[in-house]
Amino acid sequence: MPETSGFTGRTPETHVIDFRAAEQLLAARDPRGAVKLLDRVIAAHPENTAARLLRARAFFAAAQLRPAELEFTIVLEREPDNAFAHFALARTYERSGRSDQALRHFRLAAALDPQPEYLAAARFDS
Repeated sequence: MPETSGFTGRTPETHVIDFRAAEQLLAARDPRGAVKLLDRVIAAHPENTAARLLRARAFFAAAQLRPAELEFTIVLEREPDNAFAHFALARTYERSGRSDQALRHFRLAAALDPQPEYLAAARFDS
């Protein structure tokens, strides 16, 4: 089997399997296990924004706020209109005690996608 990803025996199909398994691990509350799988996917496909977003969520769930912030920021550099990434970055800032930065991203999320959770967090009425 040809080596396509820099890891022996890793193929594009293996990376899809790793991504799906990481989703399951995150859903099962094993964010650290998810990060390990996603590290391999991102090493082979650093441009994969979906994998970066999932890894950011896993870092956040593992209370690794600085790596989560970094990943959410990378996602937003590539997709500045990603309302969920703005909301998640805001939650990361909020959890880090950086409420001014959090409010800015909560408001961007709500402006991009006015769903109730985003609007409530944006506190436009205050």
